[in-house]
Amino acid sequence: MTSKQLNSILIANRGEIALRIIRACKELGITSVLAYSEADRGSLPVKLADRAVCIGPASAAKSYQDPRAIISAALAFKVDAIHPGYGFLAENPDFAEMCETEGVGFVGPTSSIIRSMGDKIQAKKIARRAGVPTVPGSDGAIAEHAEAVAVANDVGYPLLIKASAGGGGRGMRVVESAETLERDLSEIMAEAETAFGDRSVYLERYLTDIRHIEIQVVSDGQSTVHLGERDCTAQRRNQKLVEEGPSPVLDEELRKSLADAAVALCQEVGYRNAGTVEFVFDNIERKYYFIEMNTRIQVEHPVSEMITGIDLIKLQLEIAAGNPLPLTQDDIHIRGHAIECRINAEDPSKGFMPRPGRVESFRAPGGFGVRLDTHIETGYVIPPFYDSMIGKLIVWGNDREEAISRALRALQEMQVEGVTTTAGFQASILDSGVFRSGDFNTAFVAKFLESQAASDL
Repeated sequence: MTSKQLNSILIANRGEIALRIIRACKELGITSVLAYSEADRGSLPVKLADRAVCIGPASAAKSYQDPRAIISAALAFKVDAIHPGYGFLAENPDFAEMCETEGVGFVGPTSSIIRSMGDKIQAKKIARRAGVPTVPGSDGAIAEHAEAVAVANDVGYPLLIKASAGGGGRGMRVVESAETLERDLSEIMAEAETAFGDRSVYLERYLTDIRHIEIQVVSDGQSTVHLGERDCTAQRRNQKLVEEGPSPVLDEELRKSLADAAVALCQEVGYRNAGTVEFVFDNIERKYYFIEMNTRIQVEHPVSEMITGIDLIKLQLEIAAGNPLPLTQDDIHIRGHAIECRINAEDPSKGFMPRPGRVESFRAPGGFGVRLDTHIETGYVIPPFYDSMIGKLIVWGNDREEAISRALRALQEMQVEGVTTTAGFQASILDSGVFRSGDFNTAFVAKFLESQAASDL
């Protein structure tokens, strides 16, 4: 069978992920057209894309999050497809539907799948149909206090209220007792309506000693493969800081069970393209539960690439062109250990306050097993309008200990002058005894920050 290929794509994103997609396009012979905001006019992705078009002012709402501006650019340049990257419109079902209506390809799943999996209540129902374990809680949306009381009586406290349309750690609240349930429910519903335009919420048992583990999947709509798991337990306020793979706590039986569950979920919905199935892992009972699916490429996808040697962006483009998966599960082998550190232009000593500004000088780390995905360069001005992440340091080692040592060396080697970054904080996390032990949960970073603050007194 002759392989089909996209001739050109519009990249509807910015920063390191835009650059990552541009590089994959160059290697595949695909013309890259970058849609950029006025604030990113001088950025490295604009310089390296084959063509670039300004779609609006600095405000994301009037550029990167404006579906009509992006669709118009795609039609004007007559591209075959739009790659949304992550964030912005990547998981917006209405945008994906607009692409379908206008006859422009979308590098991702269909709008109906994005809509189904983006609704956490619906996603849980789909997971249950596929035989995937879910956290005990409500079967659907909670509309009033009486329903919440019934669920609480069934699963017990503490409870977690979650907005159905929430994400990125937003739209969640822990309820410790019946005394605050009615108030908490009302407030989260109001917050959800304001933030997401959807006031529906659901309740789950709040697990107190958990890890966050996710499975990278790729599917062509018929067959699905997985690229192993990533452990994203090192978080601050539900935002991932350090990701690694494989997880240091899974045995082979659990590892296979998690992967099989993720594949079953994809097969249940006829998933197409790359995605991530996210689970919480109960350290006490050593059980896992599905929490959500991200229907896009993830920030931490390089971890999976480093341990498998597979280019996920190229796979996305292959599938978007209408080709079947070019590999089977037997072709995928997990080798060694990889760690990714998200480097943000933030000041950890000031409550992680964003610190945009001019990069006076920049030196990237190098050496065996070191990869830095970044769009910054000497003289680049980090704009204040977007997420503060300026790069991702990814390292590979034969084992976890070597990967940690290599990451520490690379973080020390990297220099970014003119702006404050979180590189030093990342190093302190990796070098801590708790992280090195592998025995921690999602509260680890908060406790680490508390201990640092106490030692500074």
